[in-house]
Amino acid sequence: MGAGPNGKENGMVERGKTVRVHYTGTLDDGTQFDSSVGRAPLEFQAGMHMMIPGFDAAVLEMEVGEKRTVRIPAAEAYGEADPKKVAKIPRGQFPSADKAPIGIRIMLSTPQGQPLPAVITSVDDEFVTVDFNHELAGKDLTFEIELVEVVD
Repeated sequence: MGAGPNGKENGMVERGKTVRVHYTGTLDDGTQFDSSVGRAPLEFQAGMHMMIPGFDAAVLEMEVGEKRTVRIPAAEAYGEADPKKVAKIPRGQFPSADKAPIGIRIMLSTPQGQPLPAVITSVDDEFVTVDFNHELAGKDLTFEIELVEVVD
């Protein structure tokens, strides 16, 4: 890798290295959706697709001790919301349909028994409509990131 315009090497964190970061994630309206502040830093292998692409890319360009704010478009975060991931479940297969508040996150299961989170988006006389998209799909995200340590 060559030196960047500031004389520093581009890509300060080597791909595959284990890193520890502190972060705070917010939506465009300022709502905080997650943060590591007040707990142990997040640890992951940089550049190994363990994180959303935009977060991973930002960390690869940082130096230990650096703090950076990055805005990550939905396409580089949790992707755009996919209308194919919205399903209508016959009300008879949903035993608590009468008590299901709109917007509540529920846990369903795949036929193989794997957990499958969803949000109830509507309930009518025939169907309960659920959205299986990630709760942050379709949203641009802003992260304040601090690279605390490169472990190995």
